[in-house]
Amino acid sequence: MKPEGQVRIPSGCAIAAVISKDGKRMTGRKIIDAMKPMHDRSNGLGGGFAAYGIYPEYKDFYALHMFYDERATRKNCEVFLKERFEIVKSEIIPTRKIPAITDEPIIWRYFVAPLRSQLSAYQLDEKEFVARTVMKINTEMPGAYVFSSGKNMGTFKAVGFPEDVGEFYRLDEYEGYSWTAHGRYPTNTPGWWGGAHPFTLLDYSIVHNGEISSYDANRRFIEMFGYKCNLQTDTEVITYIMDYLIRRQGLTLEEAAAVVSASFWSTIEKKSPEIKEKESFLRTVFPSLLITGPFSIVFGFNGGLMALNDRLKLRSMVVGEKDDKVFIASEEAAIRLGIPGGFTVFAQKSDGTETEVFYAAGTVDIAAPKAVMPPIQDFTVDGDLAVLPASVTFHVLTSADVTSVRVENQYGSVVLNRTLEDARAAGQVISEGETLRWTIPYTASEAYAGEYSISYQTGSDPQNYVSSGFKVQVEIGPVTTPAPTTEPDTP
Repeated sequence: MKPEGQVRIPSGCAIAAVISKDGKRMTGRKIIDAMKPMHDRSNGLGGGFAAYGIYPEYKDFYALHMFYDERATRKNCEVFLKERFEIVKSEIIPTRKIPAITDEPIIWRYFVAPLRSQLSAYQLDEKEFVARTVMKINTEMPGAYVFSSGKNMGTFKAVGFPEDVGEFYRLDEYEGYSWTAHGRYPTNTPGWWGGAHPFTLLDYSIVHNGEISSYDANRRFIEMFGYKCNLQTDTEVITYIMDYLIRRQGLTLEEAAAVVSASFWSTIEKKSPEIKEKESFLRTVFPSLLITGPFSIVFGFNGGLMALNDRLKLRSMVVGEKDDKVFIASEEAAIRLGIPGGFTVFAQKSDGTETEVFYAAGTVDIAAPKAVMPPIQDFTVDGDLAVLPASVTFHVLTSADVTSVRVENQYGSVVLNRTLEDARAAGQVISEGETLRWTIPYTASEAYAGEYSISYQTGSDPQNYVSSGFKVQVEIGPVTTPAPTTEPDTP
């Protein structure tokens, strides 16, 4: 597990969420499959899921999911945990070995309850005690990272594409009433296991697509209240802002949304006097917690989901509803896969004042990945090669975007060069679906024994020939064989 900051790979994101309004539990298969049509929104540098209602047998205990870089780190951290918590269960989080997920850290979970003596000594309620413990471990214990800490919920994340992460963590074996998912395409920070989404604290989880230009102002404010943003990731600060506003300040979900995704002042002026007064107050009291920049966010908590967009709707977000299920995603295709057979779609306008509602029918089929056709697929030589001048024929199979081919001998000399235009005019090329079959004659006047190689040009790069790697061994002209020597008989 490489720590944040060791690498920087520039790379944008897919988010999805589903909840049963009736509290019916569903496996993680639905949310895993919903991420598949959005595969190209991420680049394999991070994927993850948060699930609610998955630990009913331990619903009264905090589920700590942790990454460790080595066994000694785990042992040291467990000593620390035992000083603060009653640990009712400790185990490796079950995973499934798959080629797409590599370099995994030690992944552990604990079901814990804060010791009453510790709560009394620190004079804290249990949620604040757990939150401070999480901050302490993530800040002061190198090689240990708490990535989930809520009750009856859990986060599962890794470096990889989300559909692979879901298989890795065997999420089809869990059942929850609410799921969120994220496919990462980082733009400012590296891809590592702890930096994948969702980001969580206690029961709260955040998946986010976008870029928070107000990160520094948000971070400086929130760190005044004991939060530690040590992952250099803008999404992390959103999680702490929501915890601060809702748990510590007592704001409602609607009020918290009016802080982080506040309306423009010009829009507030047009609202009713009561709403205008409230939103003006919130913008005035919490100016440093306004999130600016393009974003779409899904905020998960025990009992529900909340979706937020930036004020200009610069990041896509669609909501679909059918029966007891509500589905949120970056693209409608994900909802079509998650809710087959038709559903009602909601997409908020950029002015935030109206909602467009329409009915989308039908399902979506996810085709198998289309194979990328190599430019040169085959290269052979035949003809009457034994006598000079030799009649040689080059047979080349190429993709349809090849515009010219060139044959060279092993010394780098060009034997022939043929453009697609000339080959068609001479009847030397045939189109076969997505391929071109070239049959090019050539007369060799000199004997040659060695290799021929073929290179090509395409319409996207008409100035340069690219070596295909294909080579054939030939022998042209009469072969001179030395006369056998006869040794005298030995009397």
